[in-house]
Amino acid sequence: MTDPHSIPRPAATVILARDTEEGPEVFMMKRTTEVTFAKGMHVFPGGALDAADRHPDLAARCAGLDDTLASAQLGMEQGGLAYWIAAIRECFEEAGLLLGYRERDELLTLQDEDADRLSALRLDLASHKVTFSEILERENLRAATDLIAYYSHWITQPGRPRRYDTRFFVARAPSTQVPMHDNSELVAHLWVRPGDALEMARNGEMTLMFPTVKTLESLTRFARVEDMLEFARSPRSRPIMAPRAAVALDGSQRTLVPGDFAYAEVKKLDPDNKGQVWCDIKPGRPVEIASQVVRVTAPNPGMMTGPGTNTYLIGNAETGIAVIDPGPLLDEHIAAIEQNAAGQIKWILCTHTHVDHSPAARVLREKHGATVYGMPPPPYPNQDQTFAPDQVVQNGDRIPVAGVTLRVIHTPGHASNQVCYLWESERLLFTGDHIMQGSTVVINPPDGHMATYLASLRLLQSENIEYLAPGHGFLIADPAVAVDRLLVHRQTRENKVFEAMRRINAPADLEALVVQAYDDTPASRHKVAMRSLAAHLQKLQEEGRVQEHNGLWSLIA
Repeated sequence: MTDPHSIPRPAATVILARDTEEGPEVFMMKRTTEVTFAKGMHVFPGGALDAADRHPDLAARCAGLDDTLASAQLGMEQGGLAYWIAAIRECFEEAGLLLGYRERDELLTLQDEDADRLSALRLDLASHKVTFSEILERENLRAATDLIAYYSHWITQPGRPRRYDTRFFVARAPSTQVPMHDNSELVAHLWVRPGDALEMARNGEMTLMFPTVKTLESLTRFARVEDMLEFARSPRSRPIMAPRAAVALDGSQRTLVPGDFAYAEVKKLDPDNKGQVWCDIKPGRPVEIASQVVRVTAPNPGMMTGPGTNTYLIGNAETGIAVIDPGPLLDEHIAAIEQNAAGQIKWILCTHTHVDHSPAARVLREKHGATVYGMPPPPYPNQDQTFAPDQVVQNGDRIPVAGVTLRVIHTPGHASNQVCYLWESERLLFTGDHIMQGSTVVINPPDGHMATYLASLRLLQSENIEYLAPGHGFLIADPAVAVDRLLVHRQTRENKVFEAMRRINAPADLEALVVQAYDDTPASRHKVAMRSLAAHLQKLQEEGRVQEHNGLWSLIA
């Protein structure tokens, strides 16, 4: 029998904000310790949706919003308007602030006799003697749903006493109304700048739930309430923020949200959210990322390699083991591969021949007699010239190894001999450095080529893939989204390069251009960034938009 508390209950929360000379403040209330959910914590006004929030009479009393538009904003087929109504109702119940209009679109001021009468109705609403719809009708009010902007979407993680599927909204607090907590579930309130609230939490002066912390962190970037509202109303995706529990490198528990590098992998490997999966990559530690697929990471962390180069082991004692990207020539890593191989190493597949991916292939082949697959190294110093494949792969080849079949997808750009290996039945793509986590791939001419790289990215858009297993980092979910982001990022960077040249308006070398075209990148990384800058300029030159003379680049008029 399903525990009713395990199913998230629809809820709405409203972030009320006001401007001050020191920056925006938000309204927060402290919950009593006598409740089941969020005991003693500071929260924003909000709560679960009531059946009455969906009453059709309420729709006619909502300003500037109907259910079709509201549902579209929330990504629902119908019923979205009830979240706006619940946010306004809960704000009135808990904080005594009523976001509503009188006649002629005048905002409610709650002064004198209005305040006393509505205060009594607030108590009746809390004790279920009257519905919110009846209050609006009796007072001839319209709910100010047009003043509330959809901000974010959170779902309480499994295992908690109460679970909520909560839509967060943001609204400017009515300046002519005075808030007051209900002295029942809520025992105190305050106006506080988001950054100050976080500092108070760090000092133990208030207790915050994880979603509240993350919401406050996101609000610290805004200088005005209008900036908050502008951001909330802007067209953008709002990922479902469903926290996941994981284990950190030091053994402590950590909470992850979408956007954290380990999130997709933790979600895949721990669907019941037991909090037993690692959220840090430790060199040499085996991680089973799929059935009979183990990742072992080399001890070569750095700016170019992230936490280290990933080696993937496919198979078991019966089928034998296929090794994808054996990695750098490090005895410690080779030993880790052999220790974690569940059977005889029979096949070695390399995605490309950069020196952190393929050199160990020679040693493993000599020791185990494995067959090596890949493309020969291009004639450049940063390539592993010791790599000599037994089988040269080509785009479209299907390679039977370890009881599975891997299809070769040639994806040049980062390296001319870069390939990906797709396990079609598992929809798992081993990407090498074609796509990596945490940073964009460096495109380093002459072997690296920007236009070719972009074409190779687009090549993956037609493939049926569920997860990417990159050469650096954790599993990556939503490959189509990942590819789109990379394409957008590269186009945005190209636009910045072109704009930098327009701004300088004179022939300039790479050192001058990188300062402006990569002004969002730390100066310590500009030397590396110049490689991709050169690749962008090469692409623009091939398109006839820029020209080069004696190392100086300029626009073609």
